[in-house]
Amino acid sequence: MSVRIRLKRFGSKKRPDYRIVVMDSRTKAQGRTLDEVGQYHPLAEKEQQIILKEDKIKEWLAKGAQPSDTVRSLLNKGGVQVVRTTEQ
Repeated sequence: MSVRIRLKRFGSKKRPDYRIVVMDSRTKAQGRTLDEVGQYHPLAEKEQQIILKEDKIKEWLAKGAQPSDTVRSLLNKGGVQVVRTTEQ
């Protein structure tokens, strides 16, 4: 089973709110999640945009979960350094 860390959209029309979740890569975008590891609020103040559970993120990365490109950039902004791998 290939596991991805990706965004799951919530919120109302024109008021996006995202959860950073761990999911099986074969499930639908709004499907069942394995774990929630953070939140992203793009319309909030800069200090409150990204909320991360670093211990859970590091645990999933150690298990082999691959972050999407967008999540990788959010993690790097949030202080969790993720190295891009050539394996996809």
